[in-house]
Amino acid sequence: MEITLTHGLLLVVTGFLAGIINTLAGGGSNLTLPALMVMGLPAEVANATNRVGVTVQSITAMIGFHKHGKLDTDDKGPILLPTILGGFIGAALAAYAPSTLIKPLLLGTMLLMALIILVRPAIIAPELGTPVNRVKDTPKSWFWLTLAGIYGGFVQAGVGFVLLAALAGSLRYDLVRANALKVFCTLFFTLASLLVFIKEDLILWVPGLILAAGTMVGAHLAVKLAIKVSPKVLKWFLFLMTLCGSVAAMLSD
Repeated sequence: MEITLTHGLLLVVTGFLAGIINTLAGGGSNLTLPALMVMGLPAEVANATNRVGVTVQSITAMIGFHKHGKLDTDDKGPILLPTILGGFIGAALAAYAPSTLIKPLLLGTMLLMALIILVRPAIIAPELGTPVNRVKDTPKSWFWLTLAGIYGGFVQAGVGFVLLAALAGSLRYDLVRANALKVFCTLFFTLASLLVFIKEDLILWVPGLILAAGTMVGAHLAVKLAIKVSPKVLKWFLFLMTLCGSVAAMLSD
C-alpha cells in the first residue's frame, strides 16, 4: 500500500504516545489501532500490524527497566509460561473470531480496572516494600497471567491493565516493578501472537515498522519517567488511562 507523508507522521506521533502510555499503564493501542484503520487497513490487519510496534516498544522498555535495576527476573519462567500460552490461544482466536467481540471486551476491561483503582487501589498499587509472592505459592496468579495472555493475544489494546492486575494484584509487585515485568511479559506473548499473524499473512510491514519507530522513542522516555515519578502519580496516571480507554472503546466504530 502507498504510505503518504501524512500517514507516516500519524503513525510516528501515535506510536510515540502509545509507547509512553503502554510503558506506564496500558491502552496505547487505542491510539494506534484507529490510526492504522484510518489508512484503510481492515480491523484484523490493523490488529496484526499493530503488534510490530508493540514488540519494539516492549524490547526498548525492557532494556531500560533492566538498566535501572527495576526488572525482577527471579520468577520470570513461571510468570512467562502462562502468558505465552495465553498469547498463542488469544492470537488464534483473533485470527478466526468476529471482530465485533473486541469492543465489548475492551470496554468491560477498562471499566473494571477503573472501578478497582477507585474502590480498592491497594489491589493494583501495593505499597513500596510489600512482600512479593512467587507464582508457585500463588495459584490464582496462573489464572490471571493466562487470562492476560489470552486477552493480549486476542486484542492487545488494554492488556497492560490485565497484566498489572496479575502482577501487582496477585503477586504484589509495586507499580514500577510491575510495569517492568508487564513489558517483559508483553514482549514474549506478543512475539507468540506475531508468529500466528505472520503465518496468516495479516501483517503489513511498512506501516508496522514506521509505527514501531515512534513507539521505541516513547517507551525510552516513559522508562525515565517511571523511575522518577512517585507511585501515587503512577497510580493516577493509570486511572486516567483507564478512563481514556473506556471513552475510546465507547466511541469506536
